[in-house]
Amino acid sequence: MKGKWLFMVLLAFYASCGDQPRPEAAEGLAQGKGVREPVLAGTWYPGEADTLRKTIQGYLAAAKGEALPGELRGLVVPHAGYMYSGQAAAFAYALLDGLPVERVILIGPSHRFPFKGVSVDLQAGYRTPLGIVPVDRDFAKRLMEADSTLRDIPQAHSQEHSLEIQVPFLQVVLKRFRLVPLVMGQQDLDTCARLAETLTRVLGEDRGSLLIASTDLSHFHNDAKAKELDREFIRKVEAYDPEGLSRALSGGTCEACGGGPTVAAMLAAKARGADRAVLLRYATSGDVTGDRRQVVGYVSAALMKGK
Repeated sequence: MKGKWLFMVLLAFYASCGDQPRPEAAEGLAQGKGVREPVLAGTWYPGEADTLRKTIQGYLAAAKGEALPGELRGLVVPHAGYMYSGQAAAFAYALLDGLPVERVILIGPSHRFPFKGVSVDLQAGYRTPLGIVPVDRDFAKRLMEADSTLRDIPQAHSQEHSLEIQVPFLQVVLKRFRLVPLVMGQQDLDTCARLAETLTRVLGEDRGSLLIASTDLSHFHNDAKAKELDREFIRKVEAYDPEGLSRALSGGTCEACGGGPTVAAMLAAKARGADRAVLLRYATSGDVTGDRRQVVGYVSAALMKGK
């Protein structure tokens, strides 16, 4: 019964990805341009500040390892509820301890609101139980000025979990930083390449910014099939082949709801000197629930410059 109950909880979490955003919430954010309120606190991650901080610190403590040689240019992280993917994500976020990151460019997929192009959030900040992270609206506006396909679409951000789930981890490991939230409505290679080129051009020689792609891998296959699909995704990432990854996603030899954000981050990081990717952790929901019949895959990886 315990395994069946956990399986139903997992289904409930991910079934919510198909829910439509509440019109009143989207409308309020569109009009107010204020702070984005959390929609996952108390469900996908703890809603009380002290518990949330201790939960994340526990994940980070279990993820401590040797420092990677080279310079970090980007991360790939999962975006499920913390009980499922928090530990996998921690292996990426543990690398940020002590780094002088001033701006985080967070790229995620749109799960609920369909649109063309890429949306740049121009709200003042993102609130979690740990406080408010300011959005770098000046940088966001520069992106929009540089590329007309980047627009401010409030409905794309109002209920999107792929970005919010990252913010508490960032608050614990970085303390002070600005956020640039990007949601991709299209994930084809042309859109990814255009976004990467725009980011590269606007960033210039800036070294205080970090790219983070938010993605989960295969959804609701049995454990063997999930690992077969996920291995192909991981192979393309480790080979630092963003174009090949995009083709594999299009061809169905791997799956990732944030495949486009991963490709875009890899392309942009490559333009900024990244020449290798390091797998940090791979896991599935079955590692938590014990139920291997239908699982979701999670990966964390680092995009590095030099060895």
